[in-house]
Formats: sequence, structure tokens, C-alpha cells
Amino acid sequence: MSDWSDLTTGKRIKHLRGSDLTQQGLADATGLSLALVQKAEQDRGDLSVGSLLKLAHALNTDVSVILGQQAPRRGMSRDTRAALRRLSDAVHDSALGDWNGVGEPGTLSELEAVHERVSAAYWRGDFVQLSELVAKVVLEGRARYAQATGHERERLGAVLTSSYQFASSTAMLLGQRDLALSALTSARHMEDASSDPLLAAVTDSTLSWLHLRGAKVTQAVAVAERAASRIEPSFSKSPRPQLVVYGRLMTGAAVAASRQGDAASADDYLSHAHAAAARLGRDEVVYGTHFGPTFANTEAVGIAVALGNYGKALKLASRTELPRSMPKLSRNRYKLDVALAQCAAGLHDQAGNTLIEVGLDAPEWVKHQALPGVIGKRLAKVSTARVRRISDVIGVSLLA
Repeated sequence: MSDWSDLTTGKRIKHLRGSDLTQQGLADATGLSLALVQKAEQDRGDLSVGSLLKLAHALNTDVSVILGQQAPRRGMSRDTRAALRRLSDAVHDSALGDWNGVGEPGTLSELEAVHERVSAAYWRGDFVQLSELVAKVVLEGRARYAQATGHERERLGAVLTSSYQFASSTAMLLGQRDLALSALTSARHMEDASSDPLLAAVTDSTLSWLHLRGAKVTQAVAVAERAASRIEPSFSKSPRPQLVVYGRLMTGAAVAASRQGDAASADDYLSHAHAAAARLGRDEVVYGTHFGPTFANTEAVGIAVALGNYGKALKLASRTELPRSMPKLSRNRYKLDVALAQCAAGLHDQAGNTLIEVGLDAPEWVKHQALPGVIGKRLAKVSTARVRRISDVIGVSLLA
């Protein structure tokens, strides 16, 4: 880890590219210009988050590896590696119908109760417990599903679909795109049993997010927009769950559009999200999906950051209150956006303090995020000593 983090970002990119892939080949694979790839390997200028995501995708790695926060294949903790293996086994074994437990699989009510704990574990970033719980739900749930009929089968389909979605999102957070897509494929298969269009829309929301994390921004927008159009509500009389899922999809489309620099589309999508949030009047959860005024406001900050409107982002943040009920992952993702805006506005001490808050609150999750490395690199231009202290406090290498 120390040797890898001692390299510059450019040298890490060159090492990951290897001798089999030319700079032109990497440019073609990422859609970036050859000149940008050359500058990146020569450490000439800062890489945007979008460029980092595209490079990570083309190099079959995670952004945190490029930034030196993790060494290739060795960056995550032993517990997280074990959790990832458990998650992989559960996703693939359940798809093959391979459950050899003692006695009968859990009942519908038992599996629904465990699913609630899956959702809670995901949103607080407890990947170890999540993997244990997901394994129980998908392995026993598929076994129970094979025997079920009627309403029980529909409810089991919903539980399994949502559990696979959480498995998919977790795998993507940990840099395992293939596993994420495998889990989402199983979610898509199981959603057919539920006959619930909102559940299908939540699966599309997850797929859109996977595309965004994989730097497939155009696909991310298209998936979210199509799914939203299928469930577009009548704001005067639509049920609240429909508003939650629609608002989440519109926000996802806005975030993806902002990554393309398309401010007009981002504002349009965001306005629809705000309308749904206003109609709801409070934050709610549907199939583990959080949406409401808080989510719309915090995502608006991130969208402003992505578009380079840092002053606007900080102004929005100053008017945004975070309720105690806000999920840990959502809270800390928002704080990273705020830290980046603070850094860009020259509020370096505030940015460093915000980064420390995030690192202490979600120490394992933060290792797999791109923004800490971006923020750290910018702060290092002011004080490398300060960045080293932050790295020591949060346990993440922030210096190339």
C-alpha cells in the first residue's frame, strides 16, 4: 500500500495501462483525447472526476486505486474482502438454485424482516453485515420462492428483487462491476414475479447509477428518463410511493446530465424532482429508496458542484438542513460535495474539516470514493502537511 501510494497519479495510470495498451488505445477506450491521457500520465494538471471515472472503467479498476487510496487488489480490509466473497457466492449460488441449508428456508415474514435489516446495513455502510444478511435472503428466498404461489410468490419476488439491488449497489461501491451487473440481472428476473411497476423502476434507478459509476453517462440519463416516463405521476392525485420513485429517477437523470456538463437538462430534471419532493412534503422510503425534500436539496448541491457552480453549491448548502434520520451514506456523499465546493472557493480549512467528518463517520465507505483523493490533491497545493494529517486521521492516503 505504501509503495503504491508513493507513486504519482500519472505513474499509477501508466502502470495500470501496462505495455499491452497504448496511450492511444486508452484514449479510445475512455473517449478522452490522446492529449489528455498524455497529460494525465505526465501529471500535468488535475483530472476531473468524470475523467477519473472513465479511466478507472477502461483500466478495469476503481478510482481509489488510481488515486493511490488503495493498492490494486489489496486496498480493502480483510473483513470487506470476505464480505465481498460472501456476497459473490450468494448472488451466483442463488441464481443457480444452490441452497443446502438444514431444515426449511425462512418464512416470508422472516425474510421480509431480514430484508429490512439489509436496507439498514446498506445505508449505514456496514458491508460485512449486509453480505451476511443478503446471503440469507437470496439463498433461502429463492428456495422458498420455488415452492410459493400466488400472493406469497409476489411478495417474495419483491423481497428478492430489492435484496439483489442492494447487493448490486454494494458490489459497485466496492469496485466490482461484473458482480454488480450479475446481481442486477437477478433483480430484473425476480421483479417479473411482483407485477409492480415501481419495483421495476427502482431496478432501473439502480442500473442508471451503475452506468454513472461506470462513466457511461449517456446511458445513465437514458435509463433514468425512460423509467421515469413510464411512471410519471399526476402530482394532484398520485400515490406517495410513485412520487418517491419518480423523484429519485429524475434526480438521477439530473446528476448524470450534470456530469455531461448539460446544465439545461440537469435543471429541467431537477425541477421535476423538486416538484415531486414538494408534493411529498417529507422524506420517505420505498423499497429501500430514499427521497423527499432533503434528498432533492442535497443532490442539487452535488449537481451545482459537477457543473462548476461552487458559489451556488455553497449557497444551497447553507440553506440545507440534514435531519437526524438521513442515511449515513447519503449524508456523507453530500458532505464530500460540500468539501469540494469549499475547496474550490478557497475555504481550505473548512474543506479539510468536512473531509475529516466524513472519514470518521464512514471509514470503510470513504476508501471507495473518488472525491476524497480529488479534494486531497487540491488541498495539498496549499499545505501537504495538513493533508498528511487528514490522511492519518481518516486512514486514507490522500497524497500521490
